[in-house]
Amino acid sequence: MSTPRIRPTTGAAYSRILGVGGYRPVRVIPNAEVLNWIESSDEWIRSRSGIAERRWAGQDETVAEMSVQAAGKAIAQSGITAGQIGGVIVATVSHLKQTPAIATEIAERLGCGTAPAFDISAACAGFGYGLGLADGMVRGGSAEYVLVIGVERLSDLTDTSDRSTAFIFGDGAGAAIVGPSDTPGISKVIWGSDGSQKDVISQTEAWDTAFGKEDAVNGLADDRLPGQAGKWPALRMEGQSVFRWAVWEMAKVAQQALDAAGITADQLGAFIPHQANMRITDAMIKALKLPASVPVARDIAETGNTSAASIPLAMERMLESGEARSGDLALIIGFGAGLVYAAAVVTLP
Repeated sequence: MSTPRIRPTTGAAYSRILGVGGYRPVRVIPNAEVLNWIESSDEWIRSRSGIAERRWAGQDETVAEMSVQAAGKAIAQSGITAGQIGGVIVATVSHLKQTPAIATEIAERLGCGTAPAFDISAACAGFGYGLGLADGMVRGGSAEYVLVIGVERLSDLTDTSDRSTAFIFGDGAGAAIVGPSDTPGISKVIWGSDGSQKDVISQTEAWDTAFGKEDAVNGLADDRLPGQAGKWPALRMEGQSVFRWAVWEMAKVAQQALDAAGITADQLGAFIPHQANMRITDAMIKALKLPASVPVARDIAETGNTSAASIPLAMERMLESGEARSGDLALIIGFGAGLVYAAAVVTLP
């Protein structure tokens, strides 16, 4: 008697991004306000990072709320309903509960029925990781439409007394709907990690180390608030190490993504890198020999570094402003803590 075979599962031939949406918190933090926290200058912050201001979330602008707002715009743009979504992927490092995944709350609030929902932790490469997973789900047949969200409240993990990081991070959410396509709309994702450099960007302490075993069980003390040095885990970064890695290694990854897609730099309609640092972006443009005619996302100037949210937020802004057009090819690349990275060529919605 022969062993029975599992019925094969087939999905769409290809996938693409069908809609994108973003949410930016109401509160604007200009560099002038940052200068109340650290000894610096507006000129120094701009020259080091390209940041003029950033958005920080208010009490009601939670990870879930920002995600729901961004996702609603992406769903509307894609022309589907929330009930058609067959998977919800949320990339974040700033949902402060270990469990349950914030994706489940977001899926329920949106009306996604019983769609599988889960979080991933891939820092600034999180949106690219999510796209890779969504592409596989659509083409593999496990979902027709997948919602990918990148969302952060990095203000909760910012030490306002740390001169090297206090001016960098912002909050926000970006979302995309990935669905079936008759032509390739998402290239092979070039992704990976280098755990040997895991300490160059990291949270200062684990939660139980910061608050002690008793507090971890009974709840955090009222006087331990985000932004207070020594009382709340924060993000630390070895800036020069990250800069060198991003400039030299990520340009190679970006070129690998172009090669995998069979695209040359002059055929791009947009370059949308993770909004980490304007100098890193400029160095990558030079390394890729990107023509001056290709528009480049520089959302960091008004939004700061929003980690997993930065690429979809920048994509939305470029499309809304007319810098990039629907149907254009865009090179996206995210990189950050881990160290992790993900790059791909996508057709813009």
